[in-house]
Amino acid sequence: MDILKETCNIGLGHASTALAKILGKKINMTVPQALFLPLEEAISLGGEPENAVACINLPISGEISGLVIFIFDARSTFRLIDLMMVLPEGSTQILDEMSKSLVKEVGNILAGSFIGAISNFTGLKMCTNVPELAFDMIAATLSSALILHNFAEDQLLVIETVLTESQKEIKGYFFFLTSPEDLEKLFAALF
Repeated sequence: MDILKETCNIGLGHASTALAKILGKKINMTVPQALFLPLEEAISLGGEPENAVACINLPISGEISGLVIFIFDARSTFRLIDLMMVLPEGSTQILDEMSKSLVKEVGNILAGSFIGAISNFTGLKMCTNVPELAFDMIAATLSSALILHNFAEDQLLVIETVLTESQKEIKGYFFFLTSPEDLEKLFAALF
């Protein structure tokens, strides 16, 4: 699991660099933990089941196929929008069309950088596809994403991520879902 966490750190390091270039600000991204969890436990990471979250889904294709999901609670989502739009913290209270587009693009940048780094690190060809965004209760967003992409596995790779800019934290969860066969292929390439 340590090599997986280190690989995630490298991938998310690339992602934070890409985001920092766009913003023109220093962005740190850390991975406090990376672990496999059953779906029920993964859902509980978002707090209460009825809490609203932004769920950015990005299908992956190539030698490894699957799904990348970013989950940010409502507060972190609004903080992210304020950061990206250079607004005072607390300005964003709802998701309008522009905000939704911005959140999807951030997910696209982060996932693309992450998957690109993992692909380079392992030599396995992978790419992300068009992002989708849902803003709803965590159980509904995760379940819908899994059903939409025909994902039936019980174990999810969950990577806690913390973005920090000027002492302001944006905490989220990054889910990497793939088949057991593709996961074995990924681990074989890592070792």
